[in-house]
Amino acid sequence: MQDAVRQASNDLRSEVDDLFGDELHEECGVFGILGHPDAATLTALGLHALQHRGQEAAGIVSFDGRRFHSERRMGLVGDHYTDPATLAKLPGTIAMGHVRYSTTGEVALRNVQPLFAELEVGGIAIAHNGNFTNGLTLRRQLIAGGAICQSTSDTEVVLHLIARSRYTSTSDRFIDAIRQMEGGYSMVAMTRTKLIAARDPTGIRPLVMGELDGKPIFASETCALDIIGAKFVRDVENGEVIICEIQADGSISIDARKSGNRQPERLCLFEYVYFARPDSVVGGRSVYVARKNMGMNLAKESPVEADVVVPVPDGGTPAALGFAQQSGIPFEYGIIRNHYVGRTFIEPTQQIRAFGVKLKHSANRSMIEGKRVVLVDDSIVRGTTSLKIVQMIRDAGAREVHLRVASPMIYYPDFYGIDTPDREKLIANQYETLEDMCRYIGADSLQFLSINGLYRAVGGEDRNNARPQFTDHYFTGDYPTRLLDKDGETMGSKLSLLASNG
Repeated sequence: MQDAVRQASNDLRSEVDDLFGDELHEECGVFGILGHPDAATLTALGLHALQHRGQEAAGIVSFDGRRFHSERRMGLVGDHYTDPATLAKLPGTIAMGHVRYSTTGEVALRNVQPLFAELEVGGIAIAHNGNFTNGLTLRRQLIAGGAICQSTSDTEVVLHLIARSRYTSTSDRFIDAIRQMEGGYSMVAMTRTKLIAARDPTGIRPLVMGELDGKPIFASETCALDIIGAKFVRDVENGEVIICEIQADGSISIDARKSGNRQPERLCLFEYVYFARPDSVVGGRSVYVARKNMGMNLAKESPVEADVVVPVPDGGTPAALGFAQQSGIPFEYGIIRNHYVGRTFIEPTQQIRAFGVKLKHSANRSMIEGKRVVLVDDSIVRGTTSLKIVQMIRDAGAREVHLRVASPMIYYPDFYGIDTPDREKLIANQYETLEDMCRYIGADSLQFLSINGLYRAVGGEDRNNARPQFTDHYFTGDYPTRLLDKDGETMGSKLSLLASNG
């Protein structure tokens, strides 16, 4: 029965994806603050700024000096945590929160983070952004050894490892646990007196440290600091664990440690292409500037004679501005996006499906009719939305439609926190040539940004001339870690070999 319900849930998600687009789905976002009297309220504001990273569910845990309080809800932050009555249930000066789009585990309240457990060393709450590539393997081992799992989230594995650790302090147990985890993650944990932050050894997922009124903050992006007026301190380094603790005199100590097995940093390129908010600074780089640079490099690599540059909102807007600036072709909002269409506000029946992409995007005919249009998008995954948008632009009277994509073709799925389709469902793997793909989409021409053009846009060296400075496996097949849960210990090296030979 449970398998049938899970399959029905997955089928419904697939139907909704067909209706509302084929973009890559958001990961998750984390936020935590220590020692502030408005901890829960500030956490709710921080999560609101991180809402773009996950819209399925949100949760906050606080500690008031005597006990922990937890409020976890399905839906958006603004649907629940703007209510004073809800925030009143989260007293205390320590709080942490999480916004979620599930990449592991079913869509259910029991999987909403932060997860909390009472252990021998005291209560602990934990939340993370990313995926553990050995989480299922460890979970099976734990269950075989007698562990009882209350969720299907890979985050729970960390709680079990903390509980079983032989170290005496919570901090040492936490470090002991994450040393056993593989994959890409940024993580925040909370005890009665501590706020702990950790980032994976390769630095795939971002995490920043901030400060407000002398109180430490950790968040997935700098935009969460900006919304509360906090100061950016620094990025949490790859392979680093930062332990902030309230002392007996009320002061806060900060202890930065290494978790072990640190590798050269390779931040996920899709933070710049799609996931991070444009006003965030990720890895010391402005996301907005990086996306605008992508558009400029795209115009250099794939010029076209046209009358107007039109972004596919909202992701394609900075790149379209860059393309227009570099090419000298005027920029116009030729597509208007409806920001008030929820992903689950209606059942995806055949009648509703007939409206197609128009529920989310509509053509601005006055800017399109009779013109040669350059459409600029941030990425193409399955191609179904691109096909509909190109047809919508033609229906609005465009003479020509040229599609330019501000990232390379996506050939490989992700296992580090991005919910991507299976490899055979990616449009890049369905057509032998770019011309075949262009005919399917219905454009007059189609071009993608090169991998080197993307590297240069974010301030890196050409990939051909240096080691990979970023995690770019979705374009190249070069996975930076083992993929133990998927295809065995050698899968990552096999894909790397395939990419280098191809």
